[in-house]
Amino acid sequence: RNDIQHAGVQYILDSVVDQLLKNPDRRFIYVEAAFFYRWWKRQSSSMQQTVKQLVNEGRLEFVNGGWCMSDEAATHYSAVIDQMTMGLRFLNETFGPCGRPRVAWHIDPFGHAREHASMFAQMGYDGFFFGRLDYQDRDRRMTDKEQELLWRASDSLTPPMADLFTGILPNGYNPPDGFCWDQSCDDPPIRDDPDLEDYNVDDVVTRFLLIANSQALVYKTNHIIMTMGSDFQYENANLWYKNLDKLIRYVNARQAHGSRVNLLYSTPSCYLQELHRANLTWALKTDDFFPYADSSHDFWTGYFTSRPALKRYERLSNSYLQTCNQLEVLGGPVSRNGPFGEGDSQTMKKAMAVAQHHDAVSGTAKQHVANDYARRLATGWKHCQVLVSNSLAALSGSSAERIYCDNLNISVCPLTESSQKFSVTVYNPLARPVTWPVRLPVNGTVYAVSDANGKSVDCQVVPVSGATRQVRRGRGFAVNELVFQVQAPPLGYSSYSVSQLRSGPPPASTQHRSPLAIQNKFLRATFDPETGLLSSLSNLETKQTIKLTQNFYWYNASDGNNSESNQPSGAYIFRPNSSTPFIISRTAKTESVQTSVVQEVRQWFSPWVSQVVRLYTDSKALELEWTVGPLPIHDDLGKEVITRLDTSIESAGVFYTDSNGREVLQRKKDFRPTWNLKQSEPIAGNYYPINSRAYIK
Repeated sequence: RNDIQHAGVQYILDSVVDQLLKNPDRRFIYVEAAFFYRWWKRQSSSMQQTVKQLVNEGRLEFVNGGWCMSDEAATHYSAVIDQMTMGLRFLNETFGPCGRPRVAWHIDPFGHAREHASMFAQMGYDGFFFGRLDYQDRDRRMTDKEQELLWRASDSLTPPMADLFTGILPNGYNPPDGFCWDQSCDDPPIRDDPDLEDYNVDDVVTRFLLIANSQALVYKTNHIIMTMGSDFQYENANLWYKNLDKLIRYVNARQAHGSRVNLLYSTPSCYLQELHRANLTWALKTDDFFPYADSSHDFWTGYFTSRPALKRYERLSNSYLQTCNQLEVLGGPVSRNGPFGEGDSQTMKKAMAVAQHHDAVSGTAKQHVANDYARRLATGWKHCQVLVSNSLAALSGSSAERIYCDNLNISVCPLTESSQKFSVTVYNPLARPVTWPVRLPVNGTVYAVSDANGKSVDCQVVPVSGATRQVRRGRGFAVNELVFQVQAPPLGYSSYSVSQLRSGPPPASTQHRSPLAIQNKFLRATFDPETGLLSSLSNLETKQTIKLTQNFYWYNASDGNNSESNQPSGAYIFRPNSSTPFIISRTAKTESVQTSVVQEVRQWFSPWVSQVVRLYTDSKALELEWTVGPLPIHDDLGKEVITRLDTSIESAGVFYTDSNGREVLQRKKDFRPTWNLKQSEPIAGNYYPINSRAYIK
């Protein structure tokens, strides 16, 4: 789609390989295995041999080497490990030890998670380089020569298991100003014919030496690194290499006149080796690099929530991929080619791997690219569903047709809506037993459910909420949902039989007056009878009660027409134009459903915001299921929608968030552990990524 963005990775590789062969001093680094794999499988055997030779000689060096360069805020550790495994396995099988990346290289993600550093350390990388960090953090580190450091990336692992040398690149991932020699750049080439009037060698060398010397002042050793390239560059690598050859020659010629600068083609691992040989001590860091701001009003915290539907789909896909992987093993070879056709897990693995990219699950891609990520995941699901059907048929001895309910989030499943008798198979990919509520769209009013042993299971029929009917827009016609609890063994499945009965008690009805409370043996949630909002939450085991109000608000998004900064709020950057949000409604219209399986309070705040507050009989958690959108835009105001919990807990501005779903970091409002923060965006500057949990105490 060159009409949208001119980019062609295949041409970069074609051109770079050709140019590396023309001068043995030249080097090139390559990061993302997914693109390289696509190119590699189209090459002739002689070209593949040539590339292997370049890799063996260290002239073409793989860095990072995952299937992609993953986002660090919105990714879950298990999906990151999967995508890194896929890329590194391909490099190992193709190139052996010389293809193994020694350096992790995350030059573009928008902030850096401690858990990523921990994973890279445990994977055996020697170092980690990135380009983006908060502008105030960078200023402080430049002053103190701490742009290279030791990152101790775990509170629980014994050092040095999660220790990783980390370097911050001087220029993001771009060349110094004035030294971009790609066909997409405007800088003049080096003109070294003295017979021509536009000869510029002396000027170029003088400018370069000034930049090199100023950079040397803010790094510790007598080695510095410069990135030479940028987005979509090197399609015509001759432009870069021809000028770099000249730059190296003419800069080094100045040594005859007393210059102490020596310029050479290098790679991150060569640079890291020289830092190691310098035998210095380095500053220690134990927190992370979130949130990232590149100026006083540009906090890159918007993408923590951009495209929430794609984020949710990626998470569900990760869970389903684990199921697919496990059943491929448990079912044996027949799972890939059984009665339901050929299935495979590889399609989903590749789709999930590329979905970890820092413009994929982050929600920051252009729309046609976001559509492509979702389409790839959907194709992966289809392949895995065939595999799962084959595997379950082999394991259970039953080859009955299996139907998948892909749209349960909008209460749509044609089979359960229209059938009077069906069975439900539930698979648990966790290593511990689980009890989990199942909600199936139905049109009957009375059902019987029994487990595999014929034992009756308590089930209830509840009406589908008005908000769900509205959001599904005619894609399903179920008026009710059948709700029951299922149990599944570790890494195993269980089956339940469902039959519609002709007579019995009527389904649970909705009461249009909110109850004062819903409760089970663990929790009690009370509601204000005047507003319909939550008012308190009690832990019945510890006999503790906290005041708790929860509501929905929106910040007016800055449109960039501002005297302080022209930065608008967008997919990457969160920038409200005021610190005070607008309340969507001070009261909620409510209705309630109370059954032996589940109790619900359904709240309507506006035509585009609704919520269900839900408590299952055996659950220790209160569930809040919100539906937001489509946002009203007729008023031309951008809206950043939030939900906020106001509690009686005195937390002193301290809270805790997870890092990629693993360890937890302490956060403090308007505070950074390693520098004195001048807070210029009091809302956006206090947002952090959350993948599994956040808490106050």
